[in-house]
Amino acid sequence: MMASLLRRPLAVGLLFVASALASVFGFSVADPAIVGGRRDLSDKFDSAAENFAPLENGLLKFTPVESGPVPIAPDAKFSLVLAAKRTRRPDILRKFKLYSGGWDITNKHYWVSVGFTGVAGFVLALLWFISFGLALGAHHCCKWRIGTKDNGSYRSQRICLALLLLFTTAASTGCILLSVGQDEFHDELLDTLNFVVNQSDFTVQILRNVTGFLSFAKTIDVEEVYLPLDVQNEIDKLNRDLNSAASTLSEKTYETSGKIKRVVNNVRSALITVAAVMLLLAIIGFLLSILGHKHAMYIFIMSGWLLVAVTFLLCGVFVIINNAVGDTCTSMDEWVRYPQAETALSNILPCVDEQTTNKTLYQSKDVIRQLVNMVNTAIFSIANSNSPPQNSNSFFYNQSGTLMPSLCSPYNSSLLSQQCQPQEVSFDNASMVWQNYTCEVSESGSCMTPGRITPDIYTQLVAAVNVSYALDHYTPLLLSLRDCQFVRETFHSITTMYCPDLDHALRLVNAGMALISAGVMLCLILWVIYKNRPQREEVFVTTQSEVKVSGEKR
Repeated sequence: MMASLLRRPLAVGLLFVASALASVFGFSVADPAIVGGRRDLSDKFDSAAENFAPLENGLLKFTPVESGPVPIAPDAKFSLVLAAKRTRRPDILRKFKLYSGGWDITNKHYWVSVGFTGVAGFVLALLWFISFGLALGAHHCCKWRIGTKDNGSYRSQRICLALLLLFTTAASTGCILLSVGQDEFHDELLDTLNFVVNQSDFTVQILRNVTGFLSFAKTIDVEEVYLPLDVQNEIDKLNRDLNSAASTLSEKTYETSGKIKRVVNNVRSALITVAAVMLLLAIIGFLLSILGHKHAMYIFIMSGWLLVAVTFLLCGVFVIINNAVGDTCTSMDEWVRYPQAETALSNILPCVDEQTTNKTLYQSKDVIRQLVNMVNTAIFSIANSNSPPQNSNSFFYNQSGTLMPSLCSPYNSSLLSQQCQPQEVSFDNASMVWQNYTCEVSESGSCMTPGRITPDIYTQLVAAVNVSYALDHYTPLLLSLRDCQFVRETFHSITTMYCPDLDHALRLVNAGMALISAGVMLCLILWVIYKNRPQREEVFVTTQSEVKVSGEKR
């Protein structure tokens, strides 16, 4: 079951969702047991504990999960169509019938219906390309001229100049809006992507830390008292699954984010190029038209004709992107509010079944209980023993004084939670209490002062307690993926913090595209009119020139 879960898709797309944050783990496979010998564990634990702080800090971001399993009734599941209202659009593949499947990136009908939202831009691009192309063909082939008359054209020239200035300003404003909008869109998209990647890294870090603490638990022994071999084998099995899950999630996340970043950067470059080229085209075309450079104007008219068609196409594309992003944000929000619903997201972000997560919790509790038993065995049979050695296998180092309290196990033999007894110490205060039972040792390792444990044994006991504490407090966070709690927290953050800004940026881009398209399109028409005016006539006709013409007639 675990292998099949890990092979399922872990990334949710639509341009800005980079990866899926999922997976809870079961136990399964083996490694040789660790046998006998005393070890100095302080260095090992210090190394393992370096990753302890970031895990603890990450925990504070989320609501703690109950330590026990929360069964969900089978009838709690219900089907939910995500973003049902906003995705009801014509579906070309179904003869323009309204699409009713909701947000579903695996459904071709959804993508076709989303693509239909950009049809206006595509149709305008086609109509403009054909109509203006035919007009240019008629102008050159049939000598069809559009321009102002030679006589009495002063007023019309001024009107044309004012309109040309207005449309050039509109196109320039559109270029500015496009530049600002694409910059905001790029930054917000990368911020969203980085947030998802960070959440994925947080999950991977949890897996790595739990793996590290479990591996460290195998190495713990207190005076040749260590975990049973079957428990060590279970730890090996768990670590194998945890490492596989962490590697898969990390690889998928960075692979997906890398692809998205490349696409986003290419889109940004394309939009910057469009904004810069259209701004230069509008300004230079304005100057050339009023100066009457006919031959240069042909180049700008032809370029503008093609570029306006391109901007109309881009308008359609970004309308599609805007709708797709809006659909995704709405779907995330609905999925967060209805976590138990069967939706299109359930196929992309499978929440692990209750049986698998219960097994994970069971094994985690069992390892903790075994560690506590190991510690208490060492305390009762060695630390609290007053008998001198009777054989070579006994441990006696001149221990004496008040008997040392045992460690409280948070779980009983049935792995149910239980309260600590008054004479027991908990994970929180064990290291402080046991320090009072530490004796000073001679060079031979025997106690010279009253005490129940040597500094070396104290270090080994504290290491076992710390590993138990880590498993008890941090393993349950993994179970928040049981009902996709961690994913819901991530999606909720995206919909509240990033989606509104993404929508605003896309609206700016679309507004800029529309202004550029309309402005340059109207400028082209006026450029043709200005190009066809009499060669010697200036934009600002002076009264002096009119008097000169009338004098020649006399």
